[in-house]
Amino acid sequence: MYQTDRGTYQKKETASQAFTHSCLGKLIILAAIAAVLLLIAHLTVPDEQAMRKEMDDNIRQCIEANDSIQGDWLDDAINNVGYIFTTADGTIDQELMDNFKKYNRLEYYKHTFHSSMRIYNNFRTEGERVGIGIFGIVIPTVNFNDFLLRVGPMHKDYGERIIKNIYYEDSYLGDNPMLKPYHYKGNPED
Repeated sequence: MYQTDRGTYQKKETASQAFTHSCLGKLIILAAIAAVLLLIAHLTVPDEQAMRKEMDDNIRQCIEANDSIQGDWLDDAINNVGYIFTTADGTIDQELMDNFKKYNRLEYYKHTFHSSMRIYNNFRTEGERVGIGIFGIVIPTVNFNDFLLRVGPMHKDYGERIIKNIYYEDSYLGDNPMLKPYHYKGNPED
C-alpha cells in the first residue's frame, strides 16, 4: 500500500475556498457584513414620535428612581440599561413632570445610521444627549442632574452675593481644661 503522491499532503482547494482563506477575501466578507449592518441600521432608525415616546418613559423612570442617594456614572449606566426593558408606572408626581416640560426642551436629531435626543434648559444651554436610537431601539443616557425641575432666585437684591461669608465677633468657643497651647507637641497633660 503505497501512496501515489508521496511527500505532498496538500489537498486541492476550490476557487471559493481559496477566496475565503485569503486576506483579500476575508476583508471583502467583513466589508459586506458591515454594509449589511449599516443598511439595516439606516432602515431601522427610530422616528421622532417613537423617540419622544420612549424618552418620555425613560425620563419618568429616571425621576421616579431618584432619591437622596446620588450614584456615580456606573449606577446611571445600569439604570439606563434597565430603562430599555421596563416602563414607568402610572404613579409619577404630575407636578414634577409639568415642571420638567416647562423648564426643559427635548430636540430630536436624525442622523444617517442613528438618531439622538438632546435636552436643553437654562442649566444645559449647549444641550446634553439623553438618548440614542439605533436598530429600532432607544438607548437612554439620562442623568437626573441634567434636568431642571425647579427655578428660584439665586439672590434677592442686585448687589447681594450668592456665597456669603459669615464672621462671628465672639471668639469664645468654650472651655477645655485638657487643652493647652501647643499640646500636640508633647503630652497634653503636662
